[in-house]
Amino acid sequence: KRKEIQRLGVENGLDARLFHQAFISFRKYIMESSSVSADLHIILNDICCGAGHVDDLFPFFLRHAKQIFPMLDCMDDLRKISDLRLPPNWYPDARAIQRKIIFHAGPTNSGKTYHAIQRFLSAKSGIYCGPLKLLAHEIFQKSNDANVPCDLVTGEERVFANEDARQAPHVACTIEMCSTNTPYEVAVIDEIQMIRDPARGWAWTRALLGLCAEEIHVCGEPAAIDLVTELMYTTGEEVEVRNYKRLTPLTVLDYPLESLDNLRPGDCIVCFSKNDIYSVSRQIEARGLECAVIYGSLPPGTKLEQAKKFNDPDDPCKILVATDAIGMGLNLCIRRIIFNSIVKPTVNEKGEKEIDSITTSQALQIAGRAGRFGSSFKQGEVTAMHRDDLVRLREILGEAVPPVRAAGLHPTPEQIEMFAYHLPDATLSNLIDIFVSLSQVDGMYFVCNIDDFKFIADMIQHIPLNLRSRYVFCTAPLNRKEPFVCTTLLKFARQFSRNEPLTFDWLCRHTKWPLAAPKNIKELIHLEAVHDVFDLYLWLSYRFLDMFPDAVLVRDIQKKLDDIIQIGVCNITKLIRASQSAAAPGTDLKSYGRGSLANRLLREGLLTQEMLRQLESEWQDQHRNGNEEKEKIEPCPNSVEFLFIK
Repeated sequence: KRKEIQRLGVENGLDARLFHQAFISFRKYIMESSSVSADLHIILNDICCGAGHVDDLFPFFLRHAKQIFPMLDCMDDLRKISDLRLPPNWYPDARAIQRKIIFHAGPTNSGKTYHAIQRFLSAKSGIYCGPLKLLAHEIFQKSNDANVPCDLVTGEERVFANEDARQAPHVACTIEMCSTNTPYEVAVIDEIQMIRDPARGWAWTRALLGLCAEEIHVCGEPAAIDLVTELMYTTGEEVEVRNYKRLTPLTVLDYPLESLDNLRPGDCIVCFSKNDIYSVSRQIEARGLECAVIYGSLPPGTKLEQAKKFNDPDDPCKILVATDAIGMGLNLCIRRIIFNSIVKPTVNEKGEKEIDSITTSQALQIAGRAGRFGSSFKQGEVTAMHRDDLVRLREILGEAVPPVRAAGLHPTPEQIEMFAYHLPDATLSNLIDIFVSLSQVDGMYFVCNIDDFKFIADMIQHIPLNLRSRYVFCTAPLNRKEPFVCTTLLKFARQFSRNEPLTFDWLCRHTKWPLAAPKNIKELIHLEAVHDVFDLYLWLSYRFLDMFPDAVLVRDIQKKLDDIIQIGVCNITKLIRASQSAAAPGTDLKSYGRGSLANRLLREGLLTQEMLRQLESEWQDQHRNGNEEKEKIEPCPNSVEFLFIK
């Protein structure tokens, strides 16, 4: 506890956290070991006999600390490698030219991206960087329809505009896939406010600082203007801001929906869990109405088909039930957005799961989908299912969007390789932990949450892979909530390590392809997981072509699987009924995924809908008054279950 010893620790690379961990380990080693080294035994004996001083233990403590923290011997080098204070310097090609930065700022449905894309289409060469495959695909289609040859590049797919596979001067890509080495006349970075995203923000930072283009057109919320301007100040580049207003009016209604009996054509009910999606769609069908369903884990093709079904004026389907997946990437003809709830499970910057009211930014993004310019509805409306929610929703929509304060960063493969050179015995997960603990960033940046990376690193640690291959596997897109997908990645890595190609036949055997249309919700969820497995194969095939050689065949069966999933989603209420009839009376509905406590309590008559609404109202009142800390829990199937637990 003495300051002198702590200072000695700092001089030897032990900050307060490492010092404490080393102390605990050293004490445990001395107290619990059956024997200690002779020199340490003598020192301890001298201290006990009054012939030595406790400070004589420090060299042995330091020796022990270096055994459990091998980086202490090369701390200066590691600190230099993990110094993230000057990200602009990582992109010399971009720094070698004077770029023009144009920020198109405005709300949803203001035409900001449209104007940026017009400049993209008129340029001799260009790159579009978007957050979703759907958005990249939309720009790819628009460009080629406008006779501007444009390639498509996503993590899982490469499509060339030219038949001879020659690279076109324009490319539409997901933002993680953008090249910082290829020169372009114009670059478009869409949804720039996602630079603050705890998991993916690094990709926007990399694109903004690193794209080698004469003009960079940035599109997004006005809340990101100040940060982008500050970041560009460090590169010596000025930002021109063009502000846009919403093209159609958006009205927050004075009354809630209250009952699904009050639904009208063009309505979209927004839920924040699959269970709520299932429940609401079933209740709508019970009223003799047909609804389309869109949620995040559906394949892109199914989402587009459901959107097309809802938008078609000749289709009897006039109601949409969706998650916040509709917030971007889909063109929808919605007259009224109805929030089924305003609380949502989220993951904070530390990777912790918590449930809270949706943010102003999220609410505006979703509400703004109503009354899209050019659709059959000339103005949009927004409301909530319940009166208490509507009061809070109005407050949320009326608040200013907090400014984006920091941009995400992520360690590069080269930085991790240099760490591994200094720490050859450390696992990849430990290397990442040490990197993050030593990294230095200034106030405009933060290190992104790397929980998914570490999850895969720990999962495949026992498999013998070289560091570069291990790093690639750890950056693969993985839904770690799906055991089947996780198991498949493990099998991919194991067979890869044995230098055995992952063939089409092997994949068919593993996934039991061909697959039939789902008979219940559980089977539909499994089909979605198989679709994710095919995505995973395609993603790895572009990084290890010789080991994942059958991308063309896999893409063909993935399209067939997409059609099968579409059949299931079109019959989703039948699947729900089949799941409910298969469940034992009085038990939770495992077919729904994790099941819902609230649904069970309602079925057993222990709670009423009114009681649940009252619980939600009480929690929101306490939250607004600041009388209660945020609860950090695993995400529940719906907000009501969370409130009952509280």
